[in-house]
Amino acid sequence: MTRIGVITFPGTLDDVDASRAVRLAGAEPVGLWHKDVDLRGVDAVVVPGGFSYGDYLRCGAIARFSPVMGRVVEAAGRGMPVLGICNGFQILTEAHLLPGALIRNDHQTFLCREQRVRVESTSTAWTSLFEIGDEITIPLKNGEGNFVVSAGELDRLEGEGLVVFRYVGGNPNGSAHEIAGVRNARGNVIGLMPHPEHAVEPGFGPDSAAGSRTGVDGLRIFQSAISSLVGA
Repeated sequence: MTRIGVITFPGTLDDVDASRAVRLAGAEPVGLWHKDVDLRGVDAVVVPGGFSYGDYLRCGAIARFSPVMGRVVEAAGRGMPVLGICNGFQILTEAHLLPGALIRNDHQTFLCREQRVRVESTSTAWTSLFEIGDEITIPLKNGEGNFVVSAGELDRLEGEGLVVFRYVGGNPNGSAHEIAGVRNARGNVIGLMPHPEHAVEPGFGPDSAAGSRTGVDGLRIFQSAISSLVGA
């Protein structure tokens, strides 16, 4: 069975939810502590959302130096699928696995709502079961979700097809070009601000949203990784 590691940092809120999503998708979740010095033989890694120690300095700025992140950077370089969600996205940018940075929302307030996003890239380990243009509904909850990047780097992201998800129906946090998620050039590492792990089972997600697959729109992200690994 595919084994997917889920990292816990001091302050992480959504590691249990991410592990549950991995299990419902058909893989075995493996808990990883931020001080671990190896990845316990996992096939992929999820850096979940919530908070990490040191966020008062800058989100993810301290967590990226945790021993386990050194192993994640090495494994990502070898092609291991890595998914960063919300604070995990912030950590991946701080670790330079993904471009850009996440700063305070342009409206300066915390936001929690169901969010529609459009799939812009399917050539990643985490979106292989989607079609370009698919729109999904998953929860969004953040205070520092504003994706920023230099003008030149933004042109590169758009030109090279490295934008994976884009907000639909309005920009919730001021992110450049309504970007909700990006990937690395290889496509094995992606980060997104909304929370797919909160939309994996009917009755426990945005069931009533127009176009929602009865609350399980987020499940395909985890299933995509499993499919990519099994087919590798």
